[in-house]
Amino acid sequence: MKSRTVSLSKRGLNFETLMWFFTRLSALGMYALILFAIIGALIMGARTQMNLADVMRWGFMPNTTHVQSTNVPDVAPWGSSFWKLTASALLLLAVAHGVHGLVVIADDYIASPRGRQIVRLLSIVMMLSMSVIGLYILWTS
Repeated sequence: MKSRTVSLSKRGLNFETLMWFFTRLSALGMYALILFAIIGALIMGARTQMNLADVMRWGFMPNTTHVQSTNVPDVAPWGSSFWKLTASALLLLAVAHGVHGLVVIADDYIASPRGRQIVRLLSIVMMLSMSVIGLYILWTS
């Protein structure tokens, strides 16, 4: 039986390849943003005013509500627009990464092209609605 591999010159850059790159880069981006938030928290004094669980909670979602129940005397720097933008970037990356993963899994189990199209449309609607709700909560809390 002949191999079904395609040479590199004939593969090209298609949508599936771009989404494969997106999945890897979005995961790296989330790791970078989480590490950035943890280092930022430690620089802003979390090492003496917060326990490890609170610092980790802040790292995974830099939101002022995660600091209010700690020993931090001034919460204002933790609620700046800079940290809201960081949290927004983390939220959008995580939602897009997760929904893309769900679509890939659904594609493996749904046989009909029409069913896959419906799942993709529902996934896009879910991704947009979760992003809007999350951004609203981040910017108004």
